[in-house]
Amino acid sequence: MPVTWHVLGAGSLGSLWAARLARAGLPVRLILRDAPRLAAYETNGAAITLVEHGVEQRVPVSAQVADDIEPIKRLLVACKAYDAEQAVANLLPRLSADAELILLQNGLGSQDAVAARAPQARCTFASSTEGAFREQDWRVVFAGHGFTWLGDPRNPMPPSWLPDLHASGIPHQWTPDILTRLWRKLALNCAINPLTVLHDCRNGGLQQHPCEVATLCSELGELLTCCGQPEAALELHSEVERVIQATAANYSSMHQDVSQGRRTEISYLLGYACAAAQRHRCAVPHLIQLQKRLVEHLVAQGLRID
Repeated sequence: MPVTWHVLGAGSLGSLWAARLARAGLPVRLILRDAPRLAAYETNGAAITLVEHGVEQRVPVSAQVADDIEPIKRLLVACKAYDAEQAVANLLPRLSADAELILLQNGLGSQDAVAARAPQARCTFASSTEGAFREQDWRVVFAGHGFTWLGDPRNPMPPSWLPDLHASGIPHQWTPDILTRLWRKLALNCAINPLTVLHDCRNGGLQQHPCEVATLCSELGELLTCCGQPEAALELHSEVERVIQATAANYSSMHQDVSQGRRTEISYLLGYACAAAQRHRCAVPHLIQLQKRLVEHLVAQGLRID
């Protein structure tokens, strides 16, 4: 009998994964935060509308609240980095002794915090380039077909659930070196996202600030090397320029959060990078100045800085 995928976090990526897994005929349960949220979902027909290539499809997906009693063996954690640890902690009584967690958070720091909270579980870290956004509750648009790398820093052996991703059409690859992927993505985010907020521009607008981008890439490359991730530093500046060009018309996720008055993941992106630099005594003055400017901007907007 197939193992049920419990999906924690019904945002864009969580909804995207839940819809594709359910569409493939796999058992899926959304975990919603409370009874009113569950009632609203059921009023909507207990289904996620997935819009892909301009075609919409309603996919029935069952749901439950966090304090349901059904045991959880496989949990996809798709909430924001700042919510992940507490959200998983709330579900600890439901996790089986051999639970498997798949962590889809941005940045670094939240993955280790979750793993420490659930030491009995096997935690797989994910780094994804897929893009999706919610047009409204329970309606998600698959905006960017990308790729997802998966790995477990403590266990290089692939898990038994990878065929489920293949059956669901989720492009993926298991890698024993997932931390290199996560550090690389952290550096890309640090070089692009904060600047799009401070210059209030789409990603392509950073082409007007080449020196600033180049300086940050240089410091981020040094930081990656100091942190034992020299491979993640290779040709970083070239890749940042490619990403800026390829996503020129897009607003970064951090820019979207700030423009909509939402809390950002600064602590798990730029904050994590600056803290790592301090631990390793790596001089990154421009990166630290960027963090200071971003914090001041968030404060001025009345947004949290943690």
